[in-house]
Amino acid sequence: MPYYPLHEELASVFRTARATVTIEDEVAQLFEEAREDVYRYLMTLGLHPPQAQEAAQEVFLRLYTTLKKGEQILNRRAWVFRVAHNLGLKLRARQSALPFDPEMETRILDPERNPEATLLEKERMARVSRVIASLSEQQRRCLQLRMEGLRYPEIGEIMGISASTVGEFLRRALTRLRKEEGQQ
Repeated sequence: MPYYPLHEELASVFRTARATVTIEDEVAQLFEEAREDVYRYLMTLGLHPPQAQEAAQEVFLRLYTTLKKGEQILNRRAWVFRVAHNLGLKLRARQSALPFDPEMETRILDPERNPEATLLEKERMARVSRVIASLSEQQRRCLQLRMEGLRYPEIGEIMGISASTVGEFLRRALTRLRKEEGQQ
């Protein structure tokens, strides 16, 4: 086949265009899959709902710009939570150090429940919130990230600790939660 520089140049443009669409599609898909999880996690860091929503969008924008620059991200969900973690802590530090919000469950409960189920769930969540508030900061963060579906190595990477330390923090947190459930 004869070499045509124009054809090669067009092929290059098409490859670049396809890569751009692919990146946009991948980020859009991950945004749809994980935005609520990231939003809830940012709220557990003490951000107010509008601030958490804005921060969640910023996280996915950062993912897009990072991928657009050609950087490789092997585990994008873990990367998103790491960026959300760091951004959330930075934003929280700016607004002031807030304690764990025991009323958070009212913001994340399912609004479709009937009043009786909502009240029972609220009471249970209040007990769980008291126990969670008594956990160390690292135990709470590990527990929250694990509840978002991240694995121990991913949590360790996000928090800057080893996977075995994550396991120990989670073991201690779950022991305290089980102890509270056993007392009810």
